[in-house]
Amino acid sequence: MLLAFHKPCNVLTQFTPDQPGQRTLAEFGFPPRVYPLGRLDFDSEGLLLLSDEAGLNTRLLDPKNAHLRSYWAQVEGLASADQLRPLHQGVVIQGRKTLPAQACVIAEPALPPRDPPIRFRQNIPTSWVEISLHEGRNRQVRRMTAAVGLPTLRLVRARIGQFSLPPGLVCGTWREVTAAERKAIFSP
Repeated sequence: MLLAFHKPCNVLTQFTPDQPGQRTLAEFGFPPRVYPLGRLDFDSEGLLLLSDEAGLNTRLLDPKNAHLRSYWAQVEGLASADQLRPLHQGVVIQGRKTLPAQACVIAEPALPPRDPPIRFRQNIPTSWVEISLHEGRNRQVRRMTAAVGLPTLRLVRARIGQFSLPPGLVCGTWREVTAAERKAIFSP
């Protein structure tokens, strides 16, 4: 079984809380024995896959398999191609260089408002960038955007492989992936 979940912000990508009162995957009514394929940070949202199939985690997440994941990041400031260019070669975060990523400025995606809302500063504009990468280090996209002077305010995983977050999948809901969607997930 392979499930697509639209993870809300401020939910741990695990079934048991680290501290009392934390929201976890346990509250969303998943079938027994599924586990998340990878993670999304507590304060990130978007496409999360869950499965009860052994081996899918490695197939999707090991950088040597070159499996692309794409994110939309709302960043503080007006992003330019010059600021994003270093991401194409890789940037040093936490003392290690990242693998090269794809990055470009995009129009604001059609997303529901975030709950809780991002911080708003009247005198500092924001913009959106799409970043696609093959590795998934802890808070990597946030650290990469910060390294080029564009702190991330909102982060949404938009695509895994060629499978995009389904537009009709309401935040906080999940559904089983179809055979065609499964094929798209494992497409380069």
